[in-house]
Amino acid sequence: MKATAAARQPATGAFRPGPLQRLRSRLRAWLQGRLPVSDTLLLTQGNVYILPTRPGLMFALTLLVLLLASINYRLNLGYLLTFLLAGAGIAGMYLTHGTLRGLTLHLKQPAPVFCGDAAMLEVTLTSAARRPRYGIGLRVLREDRRSAASGWSWTDVPPESQALAHVAFQPQRRGRHRVPSLTAETRFPLGIFRVWAIWRPAAELLVYPAPEMQAPPLPGAQPMPGGPVNARHSQGGETEGVRAYRRGDPLKLVVWKKVAKSDEMVSRDTSAAARQELWIDYQLTGGADLERRLSRLTAWVLSADRLGMAYGLRLPGHDIAPDHGEAHRRRCLEQLALYA
Repeated sequence: MKATAAARQPATGAFRPGPLQRLRSRLRAWLQGRLPVSDTLLLTQGNVYILPTRPGLMFALTLLVLLLASINYRLNLGYLLTFLLAGAGIAGMYLTHGTLRGLTLHLKQPAPVFCGDAAMLEVTLTSAARRPRYGIGLRVLREDRRSAASGWSWTDVPPESQALAHVAFQPQRRGRHRVPSLTAETRFPLGIFRVWAIWRPAAELLVYPAPEMQAPPLPGAQPMPGGPVNARHSQGGETEGVRAYRRGDPLKLVVWKKVAKSDEMVSRDTSAAARQELWIDYQLTGGADLERRLSRLTAWVLSADRLGMAYGLRLPGHDIAPDHGEAHRRRCLEQLALYA
């Protein structure tokens, strides 16, 4: 009986959302589904929300106590203090709501990142008002209270000007994903009211596979059937290529420009090996797990690019001809990110 009862108990640390949490998630998904999807959002009366904070509730309770005490003891100064504080609270509510109302948010297309690295979102805040806007925060919207969220990015917007805010978050899966929903918030000036807006950008983020930390050396090059690919002709007519530096190579063969860019020693190869092509092949990874294979291929692509070599990418059903350069590197990494 004890063993049966223990087996029925949930594992330690496992989180099972209750009925209230599931209801909140469904309501949140329904509300976000009704929001427009756009990389530019104008905050208006219809999409800016306001609620009192905990200090605001305590402030309201204090006003109620002061009002009851003033009525009970007939304190004229108590009435004065109560209505003075109430007027300050109402003015603060108006200023807090007006800090976000009328603001325009624009998201710049995010640059691709590697899985596990922080993705940086650049948001431009534009204000047409003649007064400054203080204490505006932006961050990725949390799905629930237990989910991790990025930290706040706080900024001030000058009058009739723009300001930049950078919001960071960490994607956990490779591929092409829509940028998560963002939230803008302010509690300026008194902190007794919270004003916020929810934003669903339309931009997409490309996430490359994470490169293997200690990847094996690049696979060996193969003879080129149609002529040299990773080679060029020097002034004397001699065919030249590039390869990793080997101990004993003359310093005159070192390509110092590539060393300065990649911090790796690279030598010219004037031998017959320069007339070979490098294929980064899926079949050469030797791993059983798809993500590990893609991680190793990513590391090889980055290594070959740092060395300035011409290389091709070979995946089951997809081949990219040998080439070199920034555009070729992005093309290979995109193919690895979207491979299924």
